[in-house]
Amino acid sequence: MRIPVDTYRLPNGLFVTLSEDHSAPIVAVNLWYHVGSANEREGRTGFAHLFEHMLFQGSEHVGSNEHFELIQRAGGTLNGSTWLDRTNYFETVPSNQLPVALWLEADRMGALLPAMTQQKLDTQRDVVMNERRWSVDNQPYGTWWERLPALAFPASHPFHHSLIGSFEDLTAASLGDIEQFFRTYYTPDNAVLTIAGDFDPAEARRLIAEYFGDIPRGAGKPPLPAMDVPAKFGGWRREVVEDDVMLPRLFLAFRSPPFGSDGYYAASVCGAILGMRRGSRLHRTLVREQEIASEASAFTYDLSKGSDLLIIDVTARPGVSVELLEAATAAQVDQLRREGVTSAEVERAVALIETDLISAMQSASERADRLSQFATYFGDPGIVNAQTDRYRAVTADAVNAFARESLGADNRVSLVYVPRANEAAA
Repeated sequence: MRIPVDTYRLPNGLFVTLSEDHSAPIVAVNLWYHVGSANEREGRTGFAHLFEHMLFQGSEHVGSNEHFELIQRAGGTLNGSTWLDRTNYFETVPSNQLPVALWLEADRMGALLPAMTQQKLDTQRDVVMNERRWSVDNQPYGTWWERLPALAFPASHPFHHSLIGSFEDLTAASLGDIEQFFRTYYTPDNAVLTIAGDFDPAEARRLIAEYFGDIPRGAGKPPLPAMDVPAKFGGWRREVVEDDVMLPRLFLAFRSPPFGSDGYYAASVCGAILGMRRGSRLHRTLVREQEIASEASAFTYDLSKGSDLLIIDVTARPGVSVELLEAATAAQVDQLRREGVTSAEVERAVALIETDLISAMQSASERADRLSQFATYFGDPGIVNAQTDRYRAVTADAVNAFARESLGADNRVSLVYVPRANEAAA
């Protein structure tokens, strides 16, 4: 399945990707800014995520929350998200509403600051703090996605600190910070605009030129600190967290080749063999046969800079100790390293991955997001069409070589959650 991809760049630096598909009368608009928590300076953790919230609070010609109202009235959906190295905003609307979605994105890219007020900042800061309380601090196992990167990357690394940020740093954020962050990172030359679905390319180009063409390019963003880390941790690091949970849970992480690199595909297939769906090794052995775990999965973080992470996530069954859970999980990894994987396992894993890729490409919103991803990270959204071939080229020998090199005890981090002592006693 090959996706049509047409790209060009406006004089102000905005990278545009168009992917035409008339199979359904909808169109997706997807805007990636190449900024995430990795770009935050010391004392301002969580600022990229806070800023994502601020972008829905109106711009010069759009009232507070009106962005949501206009898209929903048009019969569309929208949202945004923040990650370690990007922030994205996206709408899916009926085809005839493409001008609305493009105009809204252009207005907040070009004219956000006149609408920013202290009241809006205070309101969204409270929203983000409540989000942290709800999704991290008071959520069972909720701190894993800030504790694990903190274990896996050194304190000086841009991926080390929390994506959602601390209360202290969020409290310290000012309107001056908002303006500086916006002028530095929310510029057309630091953005990728993708349109996928049912649209006329000539009309889309005209609208993009009209709405985005006059937005000035930025003055340049500061470079990230060094992202490189050793290929291995150099040992087996372990952190035990007592939490308000009923069952032990293990996150076992390995450094692996960055997303998009040659080695990434063997690592991704290895992860699928270990923990992708119910036919995977971990689910078959730990959940079904040994009845040690209630859930087991494995996945890559898909980080494109420095190093990626391959992560195993296993939750114990009632009555199973964390020591047994961790030992049994490690035993499965050791067995894979020692005995290797078979060609049949590789074929199954590649088929599952390929099915997910094809399914994603049939969705206008998913297609737009994948195209923006490859355009942002590698400058070439057409790489999406090479993904199935690169996965099909993975052999059992390549997976086994990755496992021998990267899944040993010298390259492991264990983040272990256990019930609090009083909970265990109860």
